[in-house]
Amino acid sequence: MSKVIKIKKGLNIKLKGEPEAMLQQGFSCETFAIKPTDFPGLTPKLKIGVDEEVLAGTPLFIDKYQPEVNYCAPVSGTVVAVNRGERRRILEVVIAAKGDAYVEYPKVDPMSLDTAQVKERLLASGCWPFLRQRPYAVVANPTDVPKHIYISAFDSAPLAPDYNFVLKGKKAAFQAGVNALSKLTSGKVRICTDADAAPNETLAGLANAESYAFSGPHPKSAIGVQIHNIEPINKGDIVWYVNPQDVLSIGNLFTEGKFMTDRLVALTGAQVSAPKYAQTKLGANIDAFTKGQLLDGDNRIISGNVLTGEALLVGGFIGFYDAQVTVILEGREPEFLGWGTLGLSKWSVSRTFWSWLMPKRTYDLNTNMHGGHRPYVVTNEYEKVVPMDVLPVQLIKAILVDDIDLMEQLGIYEVAEEDLALCEVICTSKTEVQRIVRMGLDKVRKEMS
Repeated sequence: MSKVIKIKKGLNIKLKGEPEAMLQQGFSCETFAIKPTDFPGLTPKLKIGVDEEVLAGTPLFIDKYQPEVNYCAPVSGTVVAVNRGERRRILEVVIAAKGDAYVEYPKVDPMSLDTAQVKERLLASGCWPFLRQRPYAVVANPTDVPKHIYISAFDSAPLAPDYNFVLKGKKAAFQAGVNALSKLTSGKVRICTDADAAPNETLAGLANAESYAFSGPHPKSAIGVQIHNIEPINKGDIVWYVNPQDVLSIGNLFTEGKFMTDRLVALTGAQVSAPKYAQTKLGANIDAFTKGQLLDGDNRIISGNVLTGEALLVGGFIGFYDAQVTVILEGREPEFLGWGTLGLSKWSVSRTFWSWLMPKRTYDLNTNMHGGHRPYVVTNEYEKVVPMDVLPVQLIKAILVDDIDLMEQLGIYEVAEEDLALCEVICTSKTEVQRIVRMGLDKVRKEMS
């Protein structure tokens, strides 16, 4: 039986546009991309060129500083573009899909392999980037041995996918993935589930893993919050973590002998006419999701959820670690009287509007920030939405003044952007908390390397 951990601090943002548990019919996608920008700290070095033919699992680029880690094609086809930004920085490697051919590996039970053999296959196949580490929230270093490996098997973010639906009927692949992960750690594979939702049949009775359940508001699904409430990270500790659908890809690598990046992606948000799921592959083109699916308006398309996702332009590609596309209005129009109304249809974290009398109501929110950037105001609001024993305001200030010793004392090793995303939502000063956290993590990582 799972140990239940109660999260008391946090905030659930109830938005319109929750996906129905069914698949879009006739969904297809012609182009896919891997984006080096999805991997903080990566310096990519190309291994292919435009117009080259690739199989699913063909290396596209490597990390200059970790050349053993391959970032591979999610589909077979032709490389049609290598899009670059400032200073020729590689932004996307785009593939036009054709056929269903793979780089093949022998089928094998991962429990029959030793650690070196499991690691070698993950590195060669393209599955290694699924493994990320804390501290720093970057792709795991293959030379490290993690204390534990965590799998957050649910998502409490607004309009997030239902993993009871996403993982249904895939227990064999998930178990194989867990078996492979168990070979990489000196500790345990720890699977975290949602105590407030129906039990997930795929996760019941898994071998080579221990289970924890979390109850309470978001961010109970954030890896940093889970690690902090199970076994906090101390300086020098390394833990790894993996997304649920990435565990399936790791399992299929051993049971099917292929780099299979099949994904169920939820199309969500108030501007979606019929929110539901799409069966696709990793890195799919966003146009395939939105064609004929959106309501009229000035829409913002987000790869991921509204708290931590990335805004995409037309023709963009869903992020490497994302299983959700959210569409909301931009909210460029000014509001008449604004704060001077009763606000029965407005959402607020405080009791500014009368809508607090309707706690179950869902809201059609847009990107309007209702104010501009201003001096940092200390309000003690951050602490109400961060269920960790850290001081978020002081940590942010330590990052801004570039005090690495103080960052360490205030818990920089325990946090990443998603753990403090709610601080950005409720911030009176409109401070870009997530950007600052990433800046701090990069500074500390550079200092310690």
